[in-house]
Amino acid sequence: MLYSKYISGSIILSLLAIILSAQGENKYIRRGNHDYEEKKFIEAEKDYLESLNKGGKTYKGLFNLGDVYYEQKYYQQAGALFDSVARLNTDEETMSKAYYNLGNTLLSVSLDTDSLAAKALPLSIESYKNALRLNPSDTAAKYNLAYAQLKLKDQQQQQQQQQNQDQNQQQQDQQQDKDQQKQDQQQEQDQQDQQDQQQDQQQNQQQNQQQQQSQGQQPRQISKEDAERMLEAMKNDEKKTLEKVKLAKGKGKTTKSEKDW
Repeated sequence: MLYSKYISGSIILSLLAIILSAQGENKYIRRGNHDYEEKKFIEAEKDYLESLNKGGKTYKGLFNLGDVYYEQKYYQQAGALFDSVARLNTDEETMSKAYYNLGNTLLSVSLDTDSLAAKALPLSIESYKNALRLNPSDTAAKYNLAYAQLKLKDQQQQQQQQQNQDQNQQQQDQQQDKDQQKQDQQQEQDQQDQQDQQQDQQQNQQQNQQQQQSQGQQPRQISKEDAERMLEAMKNDEKKTLEKVKLAKGKGKTTKSEKDW
């Protein structure tokens, strides 16, 4: 009997400890809820963390702490908490709300950071779908799901347009490179042609100068026939000169006058 009384007393003490712990947890949750309504998010965060430190067995501290992080735009922490609550073995309504809040968190990430939108948007859509599987009558989840799907469609269209623009720009750049290459080659060819022409002109000038110098230094070469003609002409000129001299002498000779004075 004493043994059974001892056991019954232990059970009662354990129950009292659980009840007191739950009361302490609920006290900090209520305090956190009040601070949350007053938008005192830092104080509310402390209250919810204290409720968890009291050994809270419910999801409320995790769920509400996720709301506090969400309001402060700590989306990574908020998403992790909502995902944890959704995976707990709780009632369908609680799990549906957790998935809904997770969807909102991922949607906010996609709107806040463009670089994460491609990954966050599909995950937010899946979260809304999970919420609706558990609670098909959730109109807010339906609206946000449609909005997220529309944003995903716009994102895909923008990505496709950007890809087309990038492709067109790449083709234009390649064509410009080809045109510039042709222009550079043509300029090089024109410069080479000009240099060749200048070299040809310089060579022609040098050759002309050398020919002129050569002609001034060397005697003119005459053929044998020209030399014979020149000698014959000189002989003829010499004969004519002698004849003229003889005639001149004849005319200059005095004659005796036969007149008798």
